[in-house]
Amino acid sequence: MVDASQIQEHAEVIGADGAHIGTVDGVEGDRIKLTKSDSGVGAHEGHHHFIPLSLVADVEGTQVRLSANADVAVTYEQEQGGEPTE
Repeated sequence: MVDASQIQEHAEVIGADGAHIGTVDGVEGDRIKLTKSDSGVGAHEGHHHFIPLSLVADVEGTQVRLSANADVAVTYEQEQGGEPTE
């Protein structure tokens, strides 16, 4: 697993396929918190979404690359309350 301290606020989160997933608002526990204004592909707006750190394959400067393609990674997203998005 990648060291969470390497993940910078406002870094772009992209899938293994290079597709944009969201923008980092911060890291909380074992999850990346995405900004409300840019929280996932096709996700409903107005609250934060989270991506598990276990999906992070690499961190390169201002980019966080996941080990899963974007369409798969968003199925792991959780809403602010901890429930998976549908």
